[in-house]
Amino acid sequence: MTHRAIIVGGGIAGLATALRLHQIGWEPLVLERAPCRRSGGYVVAFSGIGYDAAERMGVLPALTERHITPDMMVYVKPDGDPRFTVPGPTVRAMLGPRALNILRGDLEDLLHAARRDTVEIRFGTTVTAITQDDHGVEVSLDDGTVERAHLLVGADGLHSTTRRLAFGPEDTFRLDLDHMADAFLLDRLPSCVEAGTTATLTDTGRTLAIINLGADRSAAFFGYRTNRPMADLAEGPTTVLPRVYGDMAWAAPDVLAQLPDAGSVYFDTISQVLVDRWSRGRVVLLGDAAWCVTLFAGFGSSLAVAGADLLGTAFARHHGDVLARPGRLGEPTPPESGTETEARSPGPGPLCPRRPGSAVVARSPTAVRLVPTGVGPDPAQTSARSVIRERASDCGGGPDSPQYCAVA
Repeated sequence: MTHRAIIVGGGIAGLATALRLHQIGWEPLVLERAPCRRSGGYVVAFSGIGYDAAERMGVLPALTERHITPDMMVYVKPDGDPRFTVPGPTVRAMLGPRALNILRGDLEDLLHAARRDTVEIRFGTTVTAITQDDHGVEVSLDDGTVERAHLLVGADGLHSTTRRLAFGPEDTFRLDLDHMADAFLLDRLPSCVEAGTTATLTDTGRTLAIINLGADRSAAFFGYRTNRPMADLAEGPTTVLPRVYGDMAWAAPDVLAQLPDAGSVYFDTISQVLVDRWSRGRVVLLGDAAWCVTLFAGFGSSLAVAGADLLGTAFARHHGDVLARPGRLGEPTPPESGTETEARSPGPGPLCPRRPGSAVVARSPTAVRLVPTGVGPDPAQTSARSVIRERASDCGGGPDSPQYCAVA
């Protein structure tokens, strides 16, 4: 008997799950709310258990072809003058041998290509109701159709519809850290940024980074502090970013001028997801829908691919017995460091300090990038940094490894 799975979400977690389930003989159907595939996004540091999973799943060679190697990283002052520079060899040494810098859209594109001819994906479609019994799960879709399968996988991200329908309201599980993030591909490199360079400016409570993507591609990354994240999300980036960054100099005016015409813009809250369990009957959560560790941690894509690999491996071991494995699948996947509780206080984060000063070079939302920190002791910043250190440790590194390195 061929087992069938409905996967809600056509991003990294959903596509990786579709690929892995197909590899063990399942028939996946992917439902994606967006009308078409998205591109761009931010750069991710792909490493640890995600790197290992991609190797097992056979997609690592294609991923390495999209690896981004920064020539230089520059941290600039508000007037645009360099504060300090990290040369390319140092940046590459920090990354380590089994790790990649890759554009989130490129990772999604490669996973899509790996399953293009074998897995059905329906765009512009999402789930509106879920019912399940001893023999399967039935899903009502917003196009009026109904689908039935052995398993439903909620891989639809931080604001998961699947989680809301099967587990409860989003605000029960979402912990906002009072920050927002935005990223999009640039049509042209600002004249104040040298080609091949990743440059970062941090002002009070806000950061702007221009990220070199290689092959004449660059992206902008915004991260800022806010006490109204959901209101900002509702307003959207074209309204909020000019208000927050309108008085910033350096590359900000040029980047903001490109925002209205950007083809694909990522704009969302920086939040954690804290769920007491990742499965209920025949419904399983995976990726950010289950264990979002925030952009501060910087391992979301790696955890999504690792989770997909683990899910497929567990079902292969249990011969597709969906009800035999709840409660056991997810335990090794997201880092279980014990520091998650520390990050529950949504104080100042490392991306947007109250007072810019020293900086940390860490694997984070823009992959290996400059993460500024405040001057002097700040318990909330220390908490956020400890999360990054513990995440790195659980994924094969540690505070003294190339994954985390302080720069005076």
